[in-house]
Amino acid sequence: MYIAQAFKGLHEWWRYIIGILIIFLAVVIGQMPFTLAVLFKTVSDGGNAFGMTEAQMMTVLEPNLNLFLMLLSFAAGLVGVFIVAKYLHKQSIVSLTTARDKIDWKRFWFAFILWGFVSTSFIFLDYFLSPEDYVLNFKLVPFIILCVIAIALIPLQTSFEEYLFRGYLMQGMGVITKNKWVPLLTTSVVFGLLHIANPEVKQLGYIVMVYYIGTGLFLGIATLMDEGLELALGFHAANNLFTALLVTADWTALQTHSVFKDTSLPGAAGFMDVFMPVFVIFPVVLFVFSKKYNWNNWKEKLFGTVEAPIIESENITNN
Repeated sequence: MYIAQAFKGLHEWWRYIIGILIIFLAVVIGQMPFTLAVLFKTVSDGGNAFGMTEAQMMTVLEPNLNLFLMLLSFAAGLVGVFIVAKYLHKQSIVSLTTARDKIDWKRFWFAFILWGFVSTSFIFLDYFLSPEDYVLNFKLVPFIILCVIAIALIPLQTSFEEYLFRGYLMQGMGVITKNKWVPLLTTSVVFGLLHIANPEVKQLGYIVMVYYIGTGLFLGIATLMDEGLELALGFHAANNLFTALLVTADWTALQTHSVFKDTSLPGAAGFMDVFMPVFVIFPVVLFVFSKKYNWNNWKEKLFGTVEAPIIESENITNN
């Protein structure tokens, strides 16, 4: 059982409190180059560096430099998660990733290729249905630089989020609460709420939080049903990577030298923006996963109890 992998390490509740603080500190340290660069550029241009919103900070630097510096904080956070797991919890990266004996990279690549194909298809479909909403944004040299940055760092960004929410926090809350539904729902809601400062929320309205929380729930279900992070890691990496390379907009968090730029200004998010992915597309993807990997016993895997392995209980008794 995936959550029970935490029992292989030190899992007292206070270790998770300290671990979260260390991970947060790692993210802050990783964000310092971006913050300093934005402040320096703003002051150099004669602007006011104080009181800037996150959306305003995203537009100060050249897009490729902005993306590189922004993603450093996530890379630092991922290092923080691994350090906390290894030294504070004495837990291996494998047991933080999966209940299998080793990480199944075939699962990662299946989810990555599947969602890469699906998400790319939706982008091109929307382009052909509404070409007036797009302009060609392609410039060879900036795009090549974007590819290098995105391929190197976006998987680290998405892996940090997966290891933190579907890995570290889900396992930690599971061994503390002794059930699965509390960590599943809690990590999904927190994952969604941490996106509330994104410029997409301001443009589309708070209804878009249904998409963020729904995405967290989808990834959490995939993790628990498959007893590992591999599918979630592949899906999330493909989602962010192909989006960054193919399309950008003035009102999105990722400002890149992508192939296309969406010039439309959507109002309140509608069915296609929010509800269709969460209530139609994601369930279909889960169905595909379930058939390929023979998922069963959904009730137990999503709502069952979390118990320490018998071997550990015997050791405690003997001691």
